[in-house]
Amino acid sequence: MIMSSIPKNLQAVTASIVAAAAEAGRAADTVRLLAVSKTFGPQAVQQAVAAGQRAFGENYLQEGVDKIGALKALGAPALEWHFIGPIQSNKTRPIAEHFDWVHTVERIKIAQRLSEQRPAGLAPLQICLQVNISGEASKSGVAPHELAALAHDVAALPNLALRGLMAIPEPADQFDQQRAAFARLRALYDQLRADGLALDTLSMGMSSDLRAAIVEGATIVRVGSAIFGARTYER
Repeated sequence: MIMSSIPKNLQAVTASIVAAAAEAGRAADTVRLLAVSKTFGPQAVQQAVAAGQRAFGENYLQEGVDKIGALKALGAPALEWHFIGPIQSNKTRPIAEHFDWVHTVERIKIAQRLSEQRPAGLAPLQICLQVNISGEASKSGVAPHELAALAHDVAALPNLALRGLMAIPEPADQFDQQRAAFARLRALYDQLRADGLALDTLSMGMSSDLRAAIVEGATIVRVGSAIFGARTYER
């Protein structure tokens, strides 16, 4: 897919978001699009920026940090960068220094390090807790029964703002199955809010299950291939 298609792809994804929000009886502006730009270079991001996109997600730390610097050097407007990959303890400092959001916190140790390493003068790091909503042994995320304790501990840390939850459910082809997984995350989110946590973010849904996620209350959808095209991994 040639990069010149990125603006058209963004228009198509935005139309899908608008349609799904309407189906759910929601205003379209209650759902934010996070363009997942992993494996795509600064020029691809720059095309998305020119088409009006401002929030980008990166899975690989060094690639993301390099891209953030490259976009600044290219004179891009202020962008919002979300880290959405797995986090190793020895990689927390550059995440805390360069990113605005982190969607993949699953342990208090990681949250504590992000809190301690967030530079003075920067806004609090916006945090989502990743939940292993499908119970997959191979999937990252806190177990649902351990979520409440982690959420209250993270909410108490300085330099962080706990915003909500994130999940990557087990892949499902059927719309009802997709909805069921997202509904489980929404139920956990509602319970935390009932417990007094001021959450406002459900980061769920990707290119293949965006509609189900929005119907179940997603406030951020993470879309990559439908915007940038098929990925080739050279890592």
